Amino acid sequence: MSLSRRQVGFAAMAAVPLALGTGGVVRAGERRRRTLFVAGDSTAAQKYADAAPETGWGMAAPFFLHSGLVVANHAVNGRSSKSFADEGRLDAVLGAIRPGDVLLIQFAHNDEKAADPARYTEPWSTYQAYLRRYVEGARSRGARPVLATPVERRRFDAGGNALPTHGEYPAAMRALAAEEQVALLDIQALSLALWQRLGAEETKKYFNWTATEQDNTHVNPPGAIEVARLVVRELLRTRVLAPRDVRRLDDAVPESWITWPEATPA
Repeated sequence: MSLSRRQVGFAAMAAVPLALGTGGVVRAGERRRRTLFVAGDSTAAQKYADAAPETGWGMAAPFFLHSGLVVANHAVNGRSSKSFADEGRLDAVLGAIRPGDVLLIQFAHNDEKAADPARYTEPWSTYQAYLRRYVEGARSRGARPVLATPVERRRFDAGGNALPTHGEYPAAMRALAAEEQVALLDIQALSLALWQRLGAEETKKYFNWTATEQDNTHVNPPGAIEVARLVVRELLRTRVLAPRDVRRLDDAVPESWITWPEATPA
């Protein structure tokens, strides 16, 4: 997806990975907690105060996880599987990941940008090739890779049917997951079904619709909470996580739990 004027201003800060709940410090004698690393784009990324109410689902994921599992959100606005790796961000993740950790990989929104050679990948060739680099990198370090199809955009036809917008990318990821025997979170199919249940009008309450912006790609706090719930349910279903790792999956989560920190100079 293209960067909005607000996203451009904070793209650099969004690149800073957040390890929520740990402060990034392991003291002598402490047992290191397992980490869920997120590699992805703006639909998952941390947002800052200037972007509110836009919210990445990665900001809400910790609400559904017990404290023994930390979220390190490396997702960055505007990145594709290619540009994230080419900029060295994958190397940074692989440098921090440890045996027993999980690497959740969600890309496609920006891989679709055919006019941008820095980001574009072709679904059945370069997209799969880049995703395979993430998978192999995680496995080589004793971590577990997980592929997640992209969150679906808000798009409806005149008959009120929620429409898929990601072309062949979800199918290509599903095929790669089967080939590589990687756990797959089919967030594209699940989010499309959720938007269909909610309907064209009700979904506006879950996307970044404000008095000045009608954004059908990025979600707000209610949307981020529900997408994060889908993600964690799938992590549990695929046995990437155990029941002891999760909480609140059937509970209401207050929107007020979402906060947008002030950005600081890079």
